[in-house]
Amino acid sequence: MTTLKLTQIGNSLGVVLPKELLAKLKVGKGDTLFVTDAAQGVTLTPYDPEFERQMALARQIAKKRRDVLRVLAT
Repeated sequence: MTTLKLTQIGNSLGVVLPKELLAKLKVGKGDTLFVTDAAQGVTLTPYDPEFERQMALARQIAKKRRDVLRVLAT
């Protein structure tokens, strides 16, 4: 478990993520993190959950319509 403290940044509050946590998330300066609601609070992730949902749907369609996609690719 990592404890983070809120700090004043201009007129806002923010947190500084330690380098170990940044390495675990595989993110760096300029990357985007997504915060989503979870059963125990919130989840911080570098992956866009909406994009993941859309890709899951695309994989289902590609699997179901494989023959049509093969014809369109030629």
